[in-house]
Amino acid sequence: MKVLQRFIALLPAVVCWLSQAQGQVPPSASELTAYKGLHAAAHKGDMAAINRLIRNGADLKRTDGRGRAAIHVAAFASHDEVVMTLASAGADPNQLENDKYDIITIAAVANDADMVRTAVNAGGDATNITSIYDGTALIAAAHLGHWESVEVLIEAGAPLDHVNNLGWTALIEAVVLGDGGPRHVKTAKLLIKAGADQAITDRNGRTPMELARDRGYGGMIRALTP
Repeated sequence: MKVLQRFIALLPAVVCWLSQAQGQVPPSASELTAYKGLHAAAHKGDMAAINRLIRNGADLKRTDGRGRAAIHVAAFASHDEVVMTLASAGADPNQLENDKYDIITIAAVANDADMVRTAVNAGGDATNITSIYDGTALIAAAHLGHWESVEVLIEAGAPLDHVNNLGWTALIEAVVLGDGGPRHVKTAKLLIKAGADQAITDRNGRTPMELARDRGYGGMIRALTP
């Protein structure tokens, strides 16, 4: 019975992890082959073509079948200059694709900290509510242990204590979706240092410390200890 209860308790974490992974799929080979104009240039990082297309009035809001604008494609391809150029020309750095991800969250999930910073400098808002779980880029980065991106997002003013529709904050996700290893521990330390509220509980009334103890995560327990 305890094993079954444990499995049921972990189901939301498993579903969330799978959804994040599926939602952060870059353009497929077939999609890339079909791309024309601005989308093709954004993927290739072809600045000459980007500038020519912008001068000729290319539609910066045009999207592919998954709702990706050229600026999303550039973020997936890690082309910082393209992202800045598109944003300067009027592309919306806060536009959401079909899975409700903006370029900041795309970069955070990829742990592309440089692109996270570029997205912020391009006008991206670290407070955006993204994903089907009504989360944030910070929550997405924290659950993956992407402390480099977490650090940039904290500096950008990401909300430390936002609670997604699973009832989890970034700190809780670092515990329940983490492996208790060094990257998730460092993520937790950064969040705590920045002022994340350790008293916020999940829907079962469990604090991050209690969740870490449930999992036997010694490093995380030490990080959470005042």
